[in-house]
Amino acid sequence: MANLFDAANAPEGEPLEIVVGDFIQWKRSDLVQDYPLASYSAQYVARITGGGNTEILLVGSETGGTYLFTASSSTTSGYEAGYYHWQLEVVQTATSNRIVVDRGEFTIIQDLDVNGADPRSHAEIMIGKIESILQGKADSDVGSYSIAGRSLTKMSFAELMTARDQYKAEFQQEVAKDRARRGKPTGSTIKVRFG
Repeated sequence: MANLFDAANAPEGEPLEIVVGDFIQWKRSDLVQDYPLASYSAQYVARITGGGNTEILLVGSETGGTYLFTASSSTTSGYEAGYYHWQLEVVQTATSNRIVVDRGEFTIIQDLDVNGADPRSHAEIMIGKIESILQGKADSDVGSYSIAGRSLTKMSFAELMTARDQYKAEFQQEVAKDRARRGKPTGSTIKVRFG
């Protein structure tokens, strides 16, 4: 395995996952021919899914004749875990004009060294919560109640089952994506043997 702290060993292209608190770096050699480093700059802008104020900005630097993007451990320790959409922007130095040349996604995952870190995805957490409610529903199946003029309506058994099934489907997609990224079967292939 190559030393990933060494810029010479930086992988080509964006990571699919970033662990909060990890040093990260990658290069984009494909940009240099069309956007020479002397006349252009490049930066990634990423936003967490669902909006909000969480934005990540990584400005490329010239290393070994290519664009290199890095973030220190102290920088990524402030990243919020979640699913992000990014765009790669190239800026013409002379005019400050900008164009978006690429787009994609990555996931920032929680560092397991952090006390109380929950490595589960949102979908996986919701499946557990809904199943916990479903287990208690048999004991208390009151659909709504009112206390001191305030009323509360609970989700019905059917609504909870539907929500659980939606989160299970989302979680299965996450697992399939992860397995495909690692080059393993996704589980969507049906194997048949005739004999």
